Amino acid sequence: MAVVKARSGDIDMLARLLRAEAVGEGEKGMLLVGNVGINRIRANCSDFKGLRSIPEMINQPHAFEALQHGMYYQGARDRERRLAQRVVNGERYWPGKYSLWYFRPGTAENPLPCPQEWYNQPHVGRFKLHCFYEPTAEECASVYRL
Repeated sequence: MAVVKARSGDIDMLARLLRAEAVGEGEKGMLLVGNVGINRIRANCSDFKGLRSIPEMINQPHAFEALQHGMYYQGARDRERRLAQRVVNGERYWPGKYSLWYFRPGTAENPLPCPQEWYNQPHVGRFKLHCFYEPTAEECASVYRL
């Protein structure tokens, strides 16, 4: 059962985002990116107040670097569509389970350590090259009730 409303086109958008943001991190890495996106829609706090849909979340200004690169604009593939549907259905994994932010410090060839804070929120874990950050309960208690 879906935790956010998603039409076929929304699943395609999310699938393209997962691939563009984390294809090099495998299926779990793409699921974690999806967790962050779905959390942003459901939590309704911090920089993500008022987001109600996958298109709003993806097109929020400055939210995803992948929108500046060509891979996002390629067609969605079945593998990523299945992953997108899984996160829309509520599958969540640590360290993305409650995270609202992630980023990749450095490059694939020269990864850097994760900063202990990102947007003033604590680092909770790393998966391959991506660092994940959960909001504090003071910043966004609702994310912990999802």
